[in-house]
Amino acid sequence: MNRELEYMFVKCARVWIPDAEEVWKSAELTKDYKNGDASLQLVLEDGTNIEHKLDPKTKNLPYLRNPDILVGENDLTALSYLHEPAVLHNLKVRFIDSKLIYTYCGIVLVAINPYETLPIYGTDIINAYSGQNMGDMDPHIFAVAEEAYKQMARDERNQSIIVSGESGAGKTVSAKYAMRYFATVSGSASEANIEEKVLASNPIMEAIGNAKTTRNDNSSRFGKYIEIGFDNRYRIIGANMRTYLLEKSRVVFQADEERNYHIFYQLCASAHLPEFKPLRLSSANDFLYTMQGRSPVIEGVDDTKELCTTRHAFTLLGINESYQMGLFQVLAAILHLGNVEIKDRDADSSLIPPNNRHLTAFCELVGVTYQDMAQWLCHRKLKTATETYIKPLPRLQATNARDALSKHIYAKLFNWIVEHVNKALITSIKQHSFIGVLDIYGFETFEINSFEQFCINYANEKLQQQFNMHVFKLEQEEYMKEQIPWTLIDFYDNQPCINLIEAKMGILDLLDEECKMPKGSDDSWAQKLYNTHLKTCSLFEKPRMSNRAFIIQHFADKVEYQCEGFLEKNKDTVNEEHINVLKASKKFDLLVELFQDEIKATSPTGQVPGTGGRTRLSIKPDKSRETSSKEHKKTVGCQFRNSLQMLMETLNATTPHYVRCIKPNDFKLAFSFDPKRAVQQLRACGVLETIRISAAGFPSRWTYQEFFSRYRVLMKQKDVLPDKKLTCRNVLEKLVQDQDKYQFGKTKIFFRAGQVAYLEKLRADKLRAACIRIQKTIRCWLARKKYLRQRSAAITIQRFTRGYQARCLAKFLRRTQAATIIQKYQRMYVARKRYRQKQAAALAMQTILRAYMARQQYQALLREHKAVIIQKHIRGWLARCWYKRCLQAIVYLQCCIRRMRAKRELKKLKIEARSVEHFKKLNKGMENKIMQLQRKVDEQNKENRSVSERLVTLESSYAAESERMRGELGRLRGFEEEAKNKTNQVSSLLEELERLRKELSATQQEKKTIEDWAQTYRDEMEKMVSELKDQNGLLKKEKDDLNRLIQEQSQQMTEKMARAIVEETQQLETDLNEERSRYQNLLTEHLRLEEKYDDLKEDIARSSIVSKPGHRRTDSTHSSNESEYTYNSEFTELEEGSRAAEDVTRGIDTSLTLKLQKRLTELEQEKQSLRNELENKEEQFQRARARDDAEYKKARGAELEYESLKRQELESENKKLKHDLAEMRQSLLGDAASNTGAPGSPAYKVLLDQLNASCEELEVRKEEVLILRSQLVSQKEAMHHKETMTEPSVFVEDVSKLKDADELKQAYIGLKDTNRSPRFMRKPLEVNDLLSRLRSAAPDFHKLNEDGELWLVNQGLKETIRLLEHQLQTQRRGYDSELEALRGELQNVKEENNRQQQLLAQNLQLPPEARIEASLQHEITRLTNENLELMADDPTASREARVSILRRMVDLMEQLEKQDRTIRKLKKQLKVYSKRIGEMGAGQTEGQTSPGQMVDEPIHPVNIPRREKDFQGMLEYKKEDELKLVKNLILELKPRGVAVNLIPGLPAYVLFMCLRHADYVNDDQKVRTLLTSTINSIKKILKKRGDDFETVSFWLSNTCRFLHCLKQYSGDEAFMKHNTQRQNEHCLSNFDLAEYRQVISDLAIQIYQQLIKCMENILQPMIVSGMLEHETIQGVSGVKPTGLRKRTSSIADEGTYTLDSILRQLSAFHSTMCQHGTDPELIKQVVKQQFYIIGAVTLNNLLLRKDMCSWSKGMQIRYNVSQLEEWLRDKGLMTCGAKETLEPLIQAAQLLQVKKKTDEDAEAICSMCQALTTAQIVKVLNLYTPVNEFEERVSVAFIRTIQTRLRDRCESPQLLMDTKMIYPVTFPFNPSSLALETIQIPSSLNLGFLTRV
Repeated sequence: MNRELEYMFVKCARVWIPDAEEVWKSAELTKDYKNGDASLQLVLEDGTNIEHKLDPKTKNLPYLRNPDILVGENDLTALSYLHEPAVLHNLKVRFIDSKLIYTYCGIVLVAINPYETLPIYGTDIINAYSGQNMGDMDPHIFAVAEEAYKQMARDERNQSIIVSGESGAGKTVSAKYAMRYFATVSGSASEANIEEKVLASNPIMEAIGNAKTTRNDNSSRFGKYIEIGFDNRYRIIGANMRTYLLEKSRVVFQADEERNYHIFYQLCASAHLPEFKPLRLSSANDFLYTMQGRSPVIEGVDDTKELCTTRHAFTLLGINESYQMGLFQVLAAILHLGNVEIKDRDADSSLIPPNNRHLTAFCELVGVTYQDMAQWLCHRKLKTATETYIKPLPRLQATNARDALSKHIYAKLFNWIVEHVNKALITSIKQHSFIGVLDIYGFETFEINSFEQFCINYANEKLQQQFNMHVFKLEQEEYMKEQIPWTLIDFYDNQPCINLIEAKMGILDLLDEECKMPKGSDDSWAQKLYNTHLKTCSLFEKPRMSNRAFIIQHFADKVEYQCEGFLEKNKDTVNEEHINVLKASKKFDLLVELFQDEIKATSPTGQVPGTGGRTRLSIKPDKSRETSSKEHKKTVGCQFRNSLQMLMETLNATTPHYVRCIKPNDFKLAFSFDPKRAVQQLRACGVLETIRISAAGFPSRWTYQEFFSRYRVLMKQKDVLPDKKLTCRNVLEKLVQDQDKYQFGKTKIFFRAGQVAYLEKLRADKLRAACIRIQKTIRCWLARKKYLRQRSAAITIQRFTRGYQARCLAKFLRRTQAATIIQKYQRMYVARKRYRQKQAAALAMQTILRAYMARQQYQALLREHKAVIIQKHIRGWLARCWYKRCLQAIVYLQCCIRRMRAKRELKKLKIEARSVEHFKKLNKGMENKIMQLQRKVDEQNKENRSVSERLVTLESSYAAESERMRGELGRLRGFEEEAKNKTNQVSSLLEELERLRKELSATQQEKKTIEDWAQTYRDEMEKMVSELKDQNGLLKKEKDDLNRLIQEQSQQMTEKMARAIVEETQQLETDLNEERSRYQNLLTEHLRLEEKYDDLKEDIARSSIVSKPGHRRTDSTHSSNESEYTYNSEFTELEEGSRAAEDVTRGIDTSLTLKLQKRLTELEQEKQSLRNELENKEEQFQRARARDDAEYKKARGAELEYESLKRQELESENKKLKHDLAEMRQSLLGDAASNTGAPGSPAYKVLLDQLNASCEELEVRKEEVLILRSQLVSQKEAMHHKETMTEPSVFVEDVSKLKDADELKQAYIGLKDTNRSPRFMRKPLEVNDLLSRLRSAAPDFHKLNEDGELWLVNQGLKETIRLLEHQLQTQRRGYDSELEALRGELQNVKEENNRQQQLLAQNLQLPPEARIEASLQHEITRLTNENLELMADDPTASREARVSILRRMVDLMEQLEKQDRTIRKLKKQLKVYSKRIGEMGAGQTEGQTSPGQMVDEPIHPVNIPRREKDFQGMLEYKKEDELKLVKNLILELKPRGVAVNLIPGLPAYVLFMCLRHADYVNDDQKVRTLLTSTINSIKKILKKRGDDFETVSFWLSNTCRFLHCLKQYSGDEAFMKHNTQRQNEHCLSNFDLAEYRQVISDLAIQIYQQLIKCMENILQPMIVSGMLEHETIQGVSGVKPTGLRKRTSSIADEGTYTLDSILRQLSAFHSTMCQHGTDPELIKQVVKQQFYIIGAVTLNNLLLRKDMCSWSKGMQIRYNVSQLEEWLRDKGLMTCGAKETLEPLIQAAQLLQVKKKTDEDAEAICSMCQALTTAQIVKVLNLYTPVNEFEERVSVAFIRTIQTRLRDRCESPQLLMDTKMIYPVTFPFNPSSLALETIQIPSSLNLGFLTRV
């Protein structure tokens, strides 16, 4: 301990010392403290040096200050040093510097009144705190409310929020905000808006129970406990209010600068209103009860508006206008009663002057007679046992009686209002749980304290006891949970003080006893107190200078109470005759109701006691009312004690939450902090007691992971073990020697107070040393770099300087060389002579000295030698003598012992010699010795070999070294020879050098002359060139200036125009988005009202079912969710239905229904107007599109002209073909003979063969044409498939369902064939191996998926399924088309065969000349018909076919002339037709009929064949199957089941094909019912499964596809230009569904918003944890010490969300939408909304969490944002605008990291943070918190500079971003290239009742 103290109390350590003004002052040590020092040397913050004396007895050192990084913490228990100055300083820093009014102190929320309206209580703040853990957000009253609400739902236990504090501290506001939070978060369980009623009770209670005091403008003058009831779904169902100790004396008296209750001033301010004229009110200064404080107006408060608010609240709570006017009538009567002037008649009586206008007004208002009231105001009835008499009252007593009546009336009125408020808040629904909010007065002490202060402080004593016990219990539970040894902690128990007040013979008991005495007085009661408690109780004292007062030592402070008035206030008497007069009122029923018997007048919630509602009458009651009189005789103190006991029982049965309100100053100054007042309240409210209890144990608590992360720098690498717990234990034992300073729990480490600061200092010292080392290294590098630069420059300078100096030196050396040589020889001679003299003298001296030393050494050695010889001989003789004696004795002893042992051994050897084992042992020993010797020999041989090898190595190395040395010697000798030769050459070279020097000097002279002339010429030329260049430069400069000016002007004009265009475009886009957003918000509101209307209808139906058992409710799918179109058409039916159900709905709130209907009508009108505006803008867009279509038509016309030219060309070719045929006919006729036309003639055969060959050739050509057409179709489908392949289409399949190896093999083959990305380029597994893994136990799945193989299989199966489905569809389409073609061909062949047979028969009957002509004419007709059919079937694709056919016909005519090519075919045909001709000839002779023609069948003329009709892409269903269709296709279709393998948008296609058939048959009823059923069914499935993302996404995709189909096939030219010819044929023909398109578009908007909400619910829990709390970059964020409210750890636990969780979820969303075929543009809008939610939630939490505003957290956020951008880049969504939504978050992260000191930094921040508002920037700067000591806080001056610079910004003052904001959605038209006739319906949909048409 001493070691730690000496380590902490060192120079520069900061401490707290007491101060009279500031309570505590900060000082710094100027000298280290040593154990035993009597004083400390300190310096204050202002530079004053002081000496702080230590207490000589206790030697207590002053309190140490916490490290700067802990200052301003959210939780006071997070401070390392827990003491009063630390708490006070932390609160002051947060309140003054950071403008934070809330701070945790363990389980207590400390709230400081800012005396300023702060924007921290809006709905956005409530939404931000909803669902959050209490420690995860900055301290707030909403956090406490959320914790209470969460614990109620989680623990199934009732909760209480205890709000306390002195007047003006903000108790009422805190309680009001807590109730507002519950009302906003929970909602109500009924349609009665009970949460609004709960909030509406606040203005009523404030009006009748709050007043202005010197400390508070809205001070609650009563205590209240509101129980807010919840049902089993935790929605508000009602509330109940209890009130305590209303300050009735305020009704008749107010101190200076105070007011009466607000309601009086509100009435006076509204006296001018017509309805208040009968009250005869005027200004508040005209009434005694409102003018005494001389402060009738509160600054900034409009009493007239406040009365309107109060009346509205009365109405909302069910108190109608008549009752309200009655209440105001009573209140006005009280004001008039206070103005009744009572005058003295004599000393013992008084009177009221006649016709007193105020008394007259009072009597008229309350309905009593003037005489009775005037009589009993000045008289009193006294009853004795025998008689009754009337006694007059003096003026003073009559005035007191008048005031007592006023107080009593107001108390009764207060109770009546509370009772009716509770009746309005009560509910018939069973209450499941409740949350109580206690708003009660805090501890009070004034200069004069009376009965009210006594009761208030008594209540606070009870609450403080409960608070202490709860804190103590929580501490004990925490210790036992962590298995820490529990030792009793001494804490203040105020039970003795409570006993002094409420125990038997206590203060209240003696007070009640004194009230029962006939002549009891305050003085006699005081004497009883002195006699009873003065000597027995240490907490009770008597003032020295008073006999009418007493002092009680409360938990907070000593309070002196004045006894005067205690008895009167405890009795609470009122004249019974006053009550009787008021009860006799016949005109005012409300007044009579107020003064009914006491039982009825009490509050239905158990109201008692402290409301002051009990009336104590001083007359003797009748015997008949004996029972009620006992209750009536209860004193105020007794009632208050009972009600307080009930309150404590309620609180003890709930889980309490504490809010302590602090008043920072007495002058109501905004953000002004008075330390004295704050410390008083902190002591009074128990905050310091909480600190003391925590400090007595182990206040600082760390988890092992947090401790390891924070103090890892204090560990060495060898100290880090895999077990973090063991690592922390080992390190902590080394760092802190005293083991009592910490304890190890199960999950946490517990530290004593101050230990965390000690560890922080160690950590800071270690980091400081590391920083110094880093700085040293960097500075060394910088200095060395600078040194090297300077050295290089110095060397350069030195080089030139030394060159000059060397030349000068050489000259000097030549001159002094001769003198130097002379000096050398002369000095040499002198030095040699001197040296020889000294040498001779030294030698002589050395000779003499050495001889003397040698003689002395010789003598010493001689003497030592002789002494050694003598000692040697003597010692030798003595040793020999002793040795001989010992040797003899030893020898003798050995002989004896050896003899004895030898005998024993001999005996043993004789025995062993006889046994065989003896020899074996001998041999075994010999073997061992032989083996050892052999081993030694081997080792010796190894050593010999190694030595010999080493010797050989040394010899070889020696030989090599010798050889090398010989070579070196030869080389040196060669060098010596060369040197001799070089010496001879030097002399000759010197001579040559001298000659060259002479020549050089002559050359230099000549060169100098030439250079002088050249220099002169160069100077002249340079001067001329420079002049020319200057002139040229001036000209170029002028030219450049002109060009630049022209470019700048043109650029400015261009930029100006572009900017204007961009601004106008942006403005138009903004306006359009605002219109869309407004329309979609109205649509959302309309849908919400529609749902509420449906709920009301269900309630009506339910109630009708209850009342009429035979009634059955109709199907909701047809009546509840009607579309907008249906509502417009059937609105009158709904009205008639509502009138018919009027009797049933009387029990429901009809006003609400009417309001909803009215609102629905307004929304319809607004929606219609918005729709008209949208249609106008769409018309403008359509006009622009029409211009484009006109241009397109021009281009289309040119194309048609080209086609007409082609047609003309074909007709000319056709004519040419006819001409060729005519020539051939003529040639045939010219060569024909009379018998050539006979059937058997050669010419006929040749012609017939040619005709058959041409037919065969035409058949071949037709087959080629069909093949070409099929190829074109397949190519078109392939291109379509390629386009569809580019769209994201992924199908989900469960791998575990694959049972067969063939399925896996196909999946792998499909995966291998369809790989397109690098991530699939892995080596596939063997199928058997994969199958075995899949069928193995659960652990094998992990092995299977260890390399992502399972995912690869899944992806491969998806690709395979998709490809197989497409191939199957392609093959099926090809098969169907081929089958149809084959059927058509077969029919054509049959018809052609019949025609040929008929033609042949006809030709045989014709003359020979006509046969050829008829056959050729028929062939031309046939070819023309085929050509026309081809044109009719496919005009666009038949042009080339026609041309090719005609050309092939020409080729055919040419081939008729070439017999060599057709000879084989003609031979084959000749055999067939000759046989047929023979049979035909035989037939002619018999029956004269042609072959193939029946006898009875007539000959038909030639007809053009008709092709079979193709499938038209329609589905037919029966009317009764409509419900079945909707059920199977919508209601029971599961996206995860059957729908996952369907074509994207298949339900939409099926519905549209059914709709097409209804349109085709022109059935408007069928169209309407189908669309209505579809819309209602989609709404129903969304209502049922609206929280399932896959379901919502699936139906969003199908609804959009259905909408696109309605547009694509609507027949509008704007939507048809992307269609194929076949698709245009499928357009709707009978109905215009434009209105239904709008309805379906609205439905799509609803589904989109539902999708966003569903997505938000999934992402919301992940965002804060993944984006803020989790450390993506490990080790960057330092974990600071936290308090009792532990925050979520930044270390990723098993269940903690990380950034990867968010990215995976985003990928899952994207993959699901792509699977469902959602439009890419719609996916972009969804992703943009996702990123906006992520950015807004993250930024909002950052703005509400002080612990997150640090430099390191800014780095984490920027890294997380970069990962999100990388995800966008991977998905190809960078252009969707999602990145821009993160800009505020990015700028906030940058703001955390930039420098924040100078004005330049402020300017940079203002220019950088354009996306942040001023409030957000200032909030981040205020919350900025250093994590390490090296960071600095942002100064207040810098924040002021930022505010000044941003003052001119025009922006909203909202702090948080709106997380509920949804961008307006658009649905761009996206036509489908899928042909409807190719769609196949899977059998899994169970739609077999649909018929393809």
